[in-house]
Amino acid sequence: MREVYQKIFRDNLPHIWCAGCGNGIVMSAFARAYDKLGLDKDKTVGVSGIGCSSRITGYLDLNTLHTAHGRALPFATGVKMTRPEFAVFVFMGDGDCAAIGGNHFIHACRRNMDMTAIIINNYIYGMTGGQFSPLTPFGSKASTAPYGSVDRNFDICSLAIGAGATFVARGDVYHTKQLEKLIIEAHEHKGFSVIEVLSTCPISYGRRNKMPKPMDLMNYIKDVTIAKERADKMTAEEIAGKIVTGVLHQSAAVEYNEAYMAMVEKLEVGKNG
Repeated sequence: MREVYQKIFRDNLPHIWCAGCGNGIVMSAFARAYDKLGLDKDKTVGVSGIGCSSRITGYLDLNTLHTAHGRALPFATGVKMTRPEFAVFVFMGDGDCAAIGGNHFIHACRRNMDMTAIIINNYIYGMTGGQFSPLTPFGSKASTAPYGSVDRNFDICSLAIGAGATFVARGDVYHTKQLEKLIIEAHEHKGFSVIEVLSTCPISYGRRNKMPKPMDLMNYIKDVTIAKERADKMTAEEIAGKIVTGVLHQSAAVEYNEAYMAMVEKLEVGKNG
């Protein structure tokens, strides 16, 4: 694995994430997936917004953009429009994607541009003080919800499916082989691909919610998740309280760049006709 990591990472490791943070696990899974896909680093782009998870692009020896809070998808859209042959991966946190970036996320799903969005969901705003996010589970405590959040949280995967994303999956930082496989499948799919990754934040989320040790959160993820293949064989009562992982939705639809270029070609024909 050292050769894989030397191939994709800059020389600024070790990273500065807190002990027990899941971001490094996601970054490592991405590195292995990138290697297996055989991508060209000069034709691969990593885009991130603002937040703990967005530091991933600072460690990748690829073309990278570290952009504004919630605006990673618009920047990535611009990259893919001008360089459609490039592989584009967008790294976002739960607050970054679903709060200030929520409208961008919905329309990125609707457009179906061929790129992969990786949403690292640690249930909290980790960098800015532990505020609750749109993905913080109902009843969970945060700095802005000391007695428990009364907001109902989004199911970001259901939101993505409803908005038109053509590949939607959920992974987690405990089942790392599954996560690596999902990243490969997402990239190989033609269209807008979304992967929610259930992650860990022992500092801002765990210690407020009786899971102060990193392994507390990892064990929680292990116990609460269930693979879709198993869930499909179980009753609603049996999977109550569980979070389903794996490929949740896959469909075919016209890809945005292809539709755009077809329209341009039609206009050119009309002008010359």
